[in-house]
Amino acid sequence: MNLEIAKIWGNGMGKQLYQWQDECLERWFANGGRGMVQAVTGSGKTFLALSAAERLEKKLAEGENGQLSIKIVVPTGALMEQWNGALRKYLERMAEDDVSGGNCQNVKGKIGLRGNGYKGSTDCKYMIYVINSARYELARQILAELKSGKKVFLIADECHHYGSGQNRLIFEFFPYIKEYEKNFFSMGLSATLPSGEARHYLASVLGGKIYNYGIDRASAQDTVCQYDIYHIGLAFQDEERQEYDELSDRMKHLHSVLLRAYPILGKAEQKERYEILKSLCGSKNKKIAEAASMYIKLSYKRKSLVCGASARTACAYDLVERLPDGEKILIFGERIGQAEELYGLLERRYPGKAGRYHSKMGRVANKNVLERFRNGDIRILIACKAMDEGVDIPDVSAGIVLSGTSAQRQRIQRLGRIVRKREGKEKALLYYLHITETSEDGCFLPEGGENHIFEMEYFPEEGKFVNPPYDKAADKFLKELRREGASEEKIEEAQRCLRLGSVRPDWQLGREEIGRRITRAKYVGDRNYWVCMKRVGDFAAGGEDK
Repeated sequence: MNLEIAKIWGNGMGKQLYQWQDECLERWFANGGRGMVQAVTGSGKTFLALSAAERLEKKLAEGENGQLSIKIVVPTGALMEQWNGALRKYLERMAEDDVSGGNCQNVKGKIGLRGNGYKGSTDCKYMIYVINSARYELARQILAELKSGKKVFLIADECHHYGSGQNRLIFEFFPYIKEYEKNFFSMGLSATLPSGEARHYLASVLGGKIYNYGIDRASAQDTVCQYDIYHIGLAFQDEERQEYDELSDRMKHLHSVLLRAYPILGKAEQKERYEILKSLCGSKNKKIAEAASMYIKLSYKRKSLVCGASARTACAYDLVERLPDGEKILIFGERIGQAEELYGLLERRYPGKAGRYHSKMGRVANKNVLERFRNGDIRILIACKAMDEGVDIPDVSAGIVLSGTSAQRQRIQRLGRIVRKREGKEKALLYYLHITETSEDGCFLPEGGENHIFEMEYFPEEGKFVNPPYDKAADKFLKELRREGASEEKIEEAQRCLRLGSVRPDWQLGREEIGRRITRAKYVGDRNYWVCMKRVGDFAAGGEDK
């Protein structure tokens, strides 16, 4: 058993808690059953919260009487479905193990759903709300239940959404519960807790941050799947480069005009600078207002140009072709038009095996395509933003960030989509496409660790990926084949295998493991591929295949 897994303490799923979950629960109870948890996606936040609910109910049963009501708030319908499925399995397992003394024998009627088309009864023990519905009813319901003598446990999933704007309405009950506060418990969950005022506000109602579990620690402790990140640099076409440079020159001129009038712009960070520019759009000084407005307009136009660069679609298509046929691939995009274009290309290449998921598809269509992706009817899914949260598909092993985002939160969430553990899943691969020599950030996750990050380039005219360490070893291998007098047919087959291996980590597996893959290969083509990877690995290590 992994030493990082704690001993089972009677949770209803019959699963063992990871050490981090056990430590986190100890801190949560020591903090009076309040607090926020920052943990990487895929590490078990849902199970942590359900275990907290079960353990809390047992603890309460030992003292005063009072029914525990569990309220779960989520930002999307997809997350509602995910929590509903996890909660049903959890309660069914509790019933099978008779952990609750018979209280959970009948799962039906214990879970109520509100939002995303559901209008279930609010009397259920477990209530799951989509935030859009929770805004207008949750606070009232919590206050009424506390006044009636019930104890309430509020689980705020992806709680970074709830610290600002209309979403704060779900916490309107809080100023009125002073005399009932001992019966109110809360847990905020997020892979990326907010900062500043939003963080302060959430801490005031959910409790402060009690635990942090990052990707590096999760990977080291085998809580999530091991992963590699490939940064793939792309270039604009000539016309795109010309337009980008023209936009940049105009923005530079406008920025100098604004900077002379407002020197603070030069010291402000990106988010603050944008807020200042927005405020300047309403300036009484017409010249300043026009300059600020035009700068923002050009900034959006330049960002759209970078996101929509034609090389992205070509690169993603060629990546999919080089990945194994059985690989389940999730492609993240920012633009619906771009996603539709790539979908059309992949659907023609792999009929019936590709799908897309975005806001214009509609709720039913998105739900259906997600189910087809989960059960394996399709193996390639192209999604726009909506998949950044709330999708639990553990057998996804490859992710492609078609167009990136400057938000660190989205980057972490996207990595989290592919690092969930599953039996037989050895490693997750994430390919981050970025346009070089632009304002786009060329690094996906700087804190990912040097051992996980590899730099590559892609040239669409040739459909070629450049991976310097791999290419150097592959060239040595081909030269060796020619010196050995290999036939053209054999060299062509080696080139085919090397083309596939350029975007995979297989050549780094080591001689023994690759030897096992050679032995297990069912087809000649697969065996040839692994033989080539063995030779490339040998040359990369400075030796030769004897």
